[in-house]
Amino acid sequence: MSGAVTVGIIMGSRSDWDTMRHAAETLEALGVPHECKVVSAHRTPQRLYDYATGAVGRGLKVIIAGAGGAAHLPGMTASMTRLPVLGVPVESKALKGMDSLLSIVQMPGGIPVATLAIGKPGAINAGLLAASILATTDDVLADRLDAWRARQTEAVAETVED
Repeated sequence: MSGAVTVGIIMGSRSDWDTMRHAAETLEALGVPHECKVVSAHRTPQRLYDYATGAVGRGLKVIIAGAGGAAHLPGMTASMTRLPVLGVPVESKALKGMDSLLSIVQMPGGIPVATLAIGKPGAINAGLLAASILATTDDVLADRLDAWRARQTEAVAETVED
């Protein structure tokens, strides 16, 4: 994977990597240059500010933000950048990710966050959605995304037998 980094993957803590690695793996499979950082809305607010306000200038086109619990990272990021922010609710122990989902999806009008499913499926779909956004202006990536989807379709069995 070469080229300028176009997607930023951020998460509130290292423990979120178990979920967010699926977004990174999806982007890797599609050849999308990306970076992965730990940026906590609560514990590293200056790091979040610097990351979000500097994202456009560094050439990022999409940010995927995963967070659990109170899950303020996606919304706070979106409040500081014009880039699309894709929120991935990380499953929490207390409420199985419902707290994260509701925190991310209930953004006030004016600060949009595209919110995906809880956990691994959401992280995979965030990677695919980021690639889809980039593919609107990148024909080579669009071809790779089309091929990925075709392989996925071909992998679905037609019968229940082997």
